[in-house]
Amino acid sequence: MTTATAEVLDGQRAADFQRAARALLKDPLLLATGPYADEFRLVRGHADDLRDWFDRNTGWALQVDAQAARLRKSPGTRHDATHPAREPNAAARPFTRRRYVLLCLALAALERGEAQIALGRLADHIVLDAADPQLVATGIEFTLDRREERLDLAAVVRLLLRLGVLRRVAGDEEAYVNGAGDVLYDVERRVLAGLLATRNGPSLVKAATFDERLAALTAETALDSDDLRFRAIRHALTRRLLDDPVLYYDELTDAELSYLTRQRSFLTARITELTGLVAEARAEGIAMVDPKDDLTDLRMPEQGTHGHITLLLAEHLATLDEPVDLTSLHARVRELASEHGSFWSKTAKEPGAEPELVERAVARLEGLRLVTREGATVCARPALARYAIGDTVILDTRTATPGKGT
Repeated sequence: MTTATAEVLDGQRAADFQRAARALLKDPLLLATGPYADEFRLVRGHADDLRDWFDRNTGWALQVDAQAARLRKSPGTRHDATHPAREPNAAARPFTRRRYVLLCLALAALERGEAQIALGRLADHIVLDAADPQLVATGIEFTLDRREERLDLAAVVRLLLRLGVLRRVAGDEEAYVNGAGDVLYDVERRVLAGLLATRNGPSLVKAATFDERLAALTAETALDSDDLRFRAIRHALTRRLLDDPVLYYDELTDAELSYLTRQRSFLTARITELTGLVAEARAEGIAMVDPKDDLTDLRMPEQGTHGHITLLLAEHLATLDEPVDLTSLHARVRELASEHGSFWSKTAKEPGAEPELVERAVARLEGLRLVTREGATVCARPALARYAIGDTVILDTRTATPGKGT
């Protein structure tokens, strides 16, 4: 084999390795069949190298078999609620608290069930489990008496279909919601078994409050040496650089900031090698920028009415020197409607639409870590400055001094 041929093959292998890693980061559960079969084959071909990289740099375990590849991701921070599960459709509405509860109850019922199940039968199991006094005491109610409840169940089932836990055999969820039929599913038990990604089994956790239970579920090995502590810091920082749109220095502990200051080049170079992301370092923090613009669940800017409004509000917030309340943003959207409304959808221009428009825009900006929100107050974060537009300056090129001010 010639040197040139070897270099081409090495380059192709590196490109395939990067594609496999990006596929796992976008969708940590890849199936051997379906729309991501090609990505699954790539991951399976590079499983050993990927498993080693994620174990050393993030602490995430990678399990690959003939049916599925599962990257057991855990977040860098436990309290980021800006990336919820969403309906697998064009609306992509975030899951509510009740839908999350229904999802857990559905998974529990499927774990106890057979290889096939009807939606009506699954619903009966969930209704029985939802009657547990501890759930009732939290305000969760599920009786299937209302259409809204059936819509919630249908959304949960469609998420399980997208994940590959269920495979539709016959019927349609919409018919079930309307009371006109049932749906039959195959249960992919191996996919179901690999869905849970907690460090510790939920049945072993005895903590009382939500925060305590969450901490117990994700607790790492006891950090009783300097090596283990440094490894935990490296894992946490790498997870955040991979998952978070921006890593701000002021959110780090003193130990994390000290480690990142010394090891920033090493950490970012390793991530670039794996993913192709490019580090953009600023005085306030680091963003891993994706030149391919597809390794994200939120984009900015985005097309359509809501994307346009989000961009306009980002520009507005970037010019403010202090936090602003939501009421002021509602008024700003009304002003923007008179100027840009001809480009917006009809419903966005209707009176009273401002609260929903502002909520969707702020949620996107918060998910991108461009703003923070406390109650009804929104505060710009440093990375939002890139959306600020200054006053237009027209230069007379005939009199401009060469090499200056252009």
